[in-house]
Amino acid sequence: MIAIVKYNAGNIRSVTNALHRLGVEALVTDDPKLLREAEKVIFPGVGEASSAMRYLRERGLDEVLKSLNQPFLGICLGLQLMCKHSEEGNTDCLGIFNENVKRFQSTKEKVPHMGWNNCSELKSSLFNGISTADDFYFVHSYHAELGTQTTAQCEYILPFSAALQKDNFHAVQFHPEKSAEVGQQLIKNFLEL
Repeated sequence: MIAIVKYNAGNIRSVTNALHRLGVEALVTDDPKLLREAEKVIFPGVGEASSAMRYLRERGLDEVLKSLNQPFLGICLGLQLMCKHSEEGNTDCLGIFNENVKRFQSTKEKVPHMGWNNCSELKSSLFNGISTADDFYFVHSYHAELGTQTTAQCEYILPFSAALQKDNFHAVQFHPEKSAEVGQQLIKNFLEL
């Protein structure tokens, strides 16, 4: 079973549809038992960090998610919440990754970063069959800094972590479920972990 974490963040339907296109059914749940039993877990999200973390903490999901051993994929807000701290709402996050999440600061470029961008320094099996010329779809005002757990980077205003990995925990800032064929390839790679 593939579990999608329910935590009152948006975009779950897009992820469910992307899995369905690959012939995979998923269960959307915030039940700790079902999350622990899942073969793989996806932690998607569009939303605001402090309210999302509050939902997770109120249900004990913050500790459950950090304890999982199966392949785990955070998407967009999911990646940010897996980091140490977010400037959005001055929020302490899950701390799976050492990186901090900061707001883009620019007087020239538009914030949020919205649109198609490629990634460089691809260092994860999530990117098998994907090249640095391929573009992913991004929509975000906050970004994870570069660090030792960065497995892909993107540049918008400044270089930032487009993907992170630590042990079984993988995360991407872009939306693979909205990134056409290259996004489907990344999701397929995750399902094959």
